[in-house]
Amino acid sequence: MTKIYIETAGCSHNFADSEQMAGLLKKSQFEIVNTIEEGDVIIFNTCTVKGPTENAFYRRLEEVKGLFPYKIIIVAGCIAQTNPPKLRKYPLVGTKQIHNIVEVVEEALNDNIVKLLECGEMPPLNLPRVKKNPIVCIVPISRGCLGACTFCKTKEVRGNLVSYPIAEIKKEIEDGLLDGAREIWLTSQDTGCYGFDINTNLARLLKEIVAIPKNFRIRIGMMNPNHLLKFKEEFLDVFSNPKFFRFLHLPLQSGSNVVLENMCRNYTAKEFRSLVTEIKEKFYRVNIATDIIVGFPQETEEQHWETLNILRELSPDVVNISRFWPRPGTKAAKMKQLPSDVIKHRSKVITDICHNIFKLQNERWIDWEGEIIIDEIGTEPNQFIGRNASYKPIIVNGAFKLGDIVKVKIVKTTTFDLRGEIISNVTTQFYN
Repeated sequence: MTKIYIETAGCSHNFADSEQMAGLLKKSQFEIVNTIEEGDVIIFNTCTVKGPTENAFYRRLEEVKGLFPYKIIIVAGCIAQTNPPKLRKYPLVGTKQIHNIVEVVEEALNDNIVKLLECGEMPPLNLPRVKKNPIVCIVPISRGCLGACTFCKTKEVRGNLVSYPIAEIKKEIEDGLLDGAREIWLTSQDTGCYGFDINTNLARLLKEIVAIPKNFRIRIGMMNPNHLLKFKEEFLDVFSNPKFFRFLHLPLQSGSNVVLENMCRNYTAKEFRSLVTEIKEKFYRVNIATDIIVGFPQETEEQHWETLNILRELSPDVVNISRFWPRPGTKAAKMKQLPSDVIKHRSKVITDICHNIFKLQNERWIDWEGEIIIDEIGTEPNQFIGRNASYKPIIVNGAFKLGDIVKVKIVKTTTFDLRGEIISNVTTQFYN
């Protein structure tokens, strides 16, 4: 039996694509393996959102070719979609061709290089899966986006927004719950604009999902603020349901209106500040994640400080910091670039400030007691990671299995996580 190893980079949408490709391959009598050494065929499901990420893939590709010269390599995902000339020696699977992965593998085994990169169709949502985490069901709710950000290549890769029907999404979630999922992750390039192309919106989808009569938690993927503002009241109403993790990923990118306009982000710093403030006032201990691009072309020192000030004011729990990297073919790549030493310095300043914010935010959880669901295996023996209702990572020690629910007390914190002490045995009730 031919063995397949899939290596995935990038967002949860990429991981969902990999799970579906693995499901199709397993259904076709291929064996999915967990290490690259075991695989006869290696599939790289790639990400191109950042320049360093793309460069890391090419280094990894050369490394694997050197270590395993006789293995078949297939490249899937975003890099396959955007840069086929650089990968002309390899079979390629585009972002909307994952449902044809079996054909590509079978042709590759017969020494035929097939490149499936057409974007005119949508992969079916109800493809078989091999889940990476047995208690997590990752459900793509749409593909593509409505943005035109000057720094981003995602639009080139994923295209315009195409949303899956609510009924199909709900059925996929119901099937995932029957298969043992305890967490549902809704993913997309931008969940905030879900449904705009089919006369609905994310809030209406969420109302249908929370009506499913089972115990589970929902994690909502990244939402761009300008889209959320269009149905804010409807969203905040449904988000009060206890089935949601109190976790929202709302990218800021910059605290400067001038920079936001140059990025073509379609919201202002004031609108972002007002939105996050309202959410934090309405939902106790809501976990806000955001994204920042440091050193966007022509960003002044004053504009950089505007970003620092809004971060200090809003104190998000998670900040994904990226140094600006010109992506070939984007409008921002043609703008006047800042010196690398300026970007490096600003990145260090903002990183230091954010780490201090994270430390202070986490310290507020000391002595908290409550239930968590064990959803990840730690890096040390007998170490596990659980999540509370705010989706805060809590490290505990013990003998657990994924999906167990335990009551803990937070006894210690670090910059990036909480440390819990078990105060009761595994429960059968869902956590609060």
